[in-house]
Amino acid sequence: MHLSAHSKRTIVLGATPNPQRFAFLAVQRLKSYGHEVFPVGIRRGQVAGIDILNDFPAIEQVDTVTLYLNPDHQRPYYDYILGLNPTRIIFNPGTENPELMRMAQDRGIEVEVACTLVMLSLGVY
Repeated sequence: MHLSAHSKRTIVLGATPNPQRFAFLAVQRLKSYGHEVFPVGIRRGQVAGIDILNDFPAIEQVDTVTLYLNPDHQRPYYDYILGLNPTRIIFNPGTENPELMRMAQDRGIEVEVACTLVMLSLGVY
């Protein structure tokens, strides 16, 4: 288990119980690095022993929302994501969305176009 200097309360949006998906790996890796992880997705199931939360769960003091939804599937979550008032949103490869990025930046939310898995492995998460 790797322990980060600062645990970041993170929502993985687009979480899935499918071990072939990057969102699944992200939940596992975030947990192993000592971050408090909240997998949110449409499918029921578990990742790394954590239940996947459905719909729009109320979670407070969110540091990071890391996206694993393509832009077409993000729109229903705009109000939810922005309402969480996270410190930052990570747009993983394939999730880049100029509209949501602009909305987030207008609210003072940091936007990063990056890969959560790479950030963790480099120690820059």
